[in-house]
Amino acid sequence: MKVKGIINLILAMLWLSATVLTGGAESTALPCALTSMRSPAPTISEEVFWKVGDTIVAATITRPDDEAIHPAVVFVAGSGPTDRDWASPLLSGKNGSARLLAEELAKTGYVTIRYDKRITGPNAQKNLPLMMGKISMEGHVDELAGAVDTLMARPDVNPNRIFVLANSEGDIHALNYQHTREPKFAGLILSAMPGRGMTDLLHGQLEAQVASLPNAREIMEGYDKLMADYLAGKPFVADPKIPKGFNDLVRGFHAPVNLPFAREFLSLDPAQLLKTVTAPTLVIIGKKDIQVDSLLDGIPLETAAKGLDNISFVYPENANHVLKYEVRPREELTGADAAKTYNAPDRILDPGTLLVIKNWLEKNG
Repeated sequence: MKVKGIINLILAMLWLSATVLTGGAESTALPCALTSMRSPAPTISEEVFWKVGDTIVAATITRPDDEAIHPAVVFVAGSGPTDRDWASPLLSGKNGSARLLAEELAKTGYVTIRYDKRITGPNAQKNLPLMMGKISMEGHVDELAGAVDTLMARPDVNPNRIFVLANSEGDIHALNYQHTREPKFAGLILSAMPGRGMTDLLHGQLEAQVASLPNAREIMEGYDKLMADYLAGKPFVADPKIPKGFNDLVRGFHAPVNLPFAREFLSLDPAQLLKTVTAPTLVIIGKKDIQVDSLLDGIPLETAAKGLDNISFVYPENANHVLKYEVRPREELTGADAAKTYNAPDRILDPGTLLVIKNWLEKNG
């Protein structure tokens, strides 16, 4: 059954305790003919860390190898145990997009910082017992705030020109930071930004995978009932009429280690977070993204941002969910395939998307 591939991909999107413990809407005009005026420069990387309570966040700073003062970019990873490079133990390969992006931006004059969420990376086993039942949206913002504080303390960073480049779930954390913390980002790049409510997004992904089954309607009705009970705080009771993967997905949401975060996250409306941002913001949704849809997610976001000159949208033709170049037609892509190829060693960043990012930063930074 095709359901297995998308279930595995969704499990990669949301951290489940069992794993850890054992085309698009019309874009507003954005000048893509610009090219960065910065010449490629030698870079250097260094390891840093900071504490959130009793837990440790580990990170990598990749920067120009000079003594000048530079603008900076913070990278925020997507869902699940995604590490600083945007690689994950739930996905094949280590060729993470954040590392590739950080190296590219450092060559053009940016100090970049990318960090492991506390549930992944070298400190995960030490951090995990301290976080049981305490993982929350606020905790993710605390991690991000530590990255900003680290940059603010550096003599080679312009404190007024710190940007954020986030992906998927990371977009939510970047927006929450911008609304609640200081200092504010000088600008936000939100890639693979979901526009639908999180429960609607998951429903749509699952529904597409069972659409050809004769009992598709019964399956989705059962799944929707499980999710309604979860959001209402009711205990989990498996539904024998729906696939095991669907039951396992919702059972994972109930795991104490995922609370209160999973319930907070699944109750979100991302479009409402976007509409109140005042800093320059670039939303990127690739047309080869099979987790976020340039129409189903792009339209709610553009509607929320209507009349806001600070927010721009681009829909690269060949970018996938993690901004890698994808030549195959979107209708041929599957969840199982994505899990195998997102971070495959031969995958490169989508050149058009990379150019858009560099141009936007050049313009705003």
